[in-house]
Amino acid sequence: WTALGCYQGIEAAVHARLGTDSLQGIKVAVQGVGHVGLHLCRLLHEAGAELFVSDVNGDNLKVMTEEIPATVVPPTELLYADVDVLAPCALGNILTSTTIPRLKATVIAGAANNQLSTPADGVRLAERDILYAPDYVINAGGIISVAAEYYDNGSEEDVRADVGRIKDRLKNIFDQAKETGRPTHELADELARSIVAAARP
Repeated sequence: WTALGCYQGIEAAVHARLGTDSLQGIKVAVQGVGHVGLHLCRLLHEAGAELFVSDVNGDNLKVMTEEIPATVVPPTELLYADVDVLAPCALGNILTSTTIPRLKATVIAGAANNQLSTPADGVRLAERDILYAPDYVINAGGIISVAAEYYDNGSEEDVRADVGRIKDRLKNIFDQAKETGRPTHELADELARSIVAAARP
């Protein structure tokens, strides 16, 4: 579910930043091709995206490249690949004052947690006109599924529908960012706080 939500979030981000509803020919760099990253690559490949991948685990890369056509890039170079979308699906703390100036991607949308090193890095991305899909919004598919299972109150169809709303939430955040000029991570934080406040008894 995390990969599906991430895939749909990439669709929303590509539409907002590049003005297309198709991922055909879109260059996507996926950092980390473990369980989530591999499934994301399957979805991207089916949609016609051109994949660039890295992983510190050679076995993960072997499984990935035997199944899906992709260009393997050294982990130290993938962040700076000349692509449309950077999809971090491994470690957090990768978007920093050091890395952001070197990024070539115009969209960052991936499943890794805590991608921004500091809130100031979200501002740096906005200043560079790089569209950032806030990590805890785009990667919420997993927790949505876990919550449905924990509370035993949702069928697979219900979970799929809830995960599908990730795309709508991101679209709203991207639209607000465009209208206001504010960084997406700030808008996502405000949205999260308002949802929590509204849920309190």
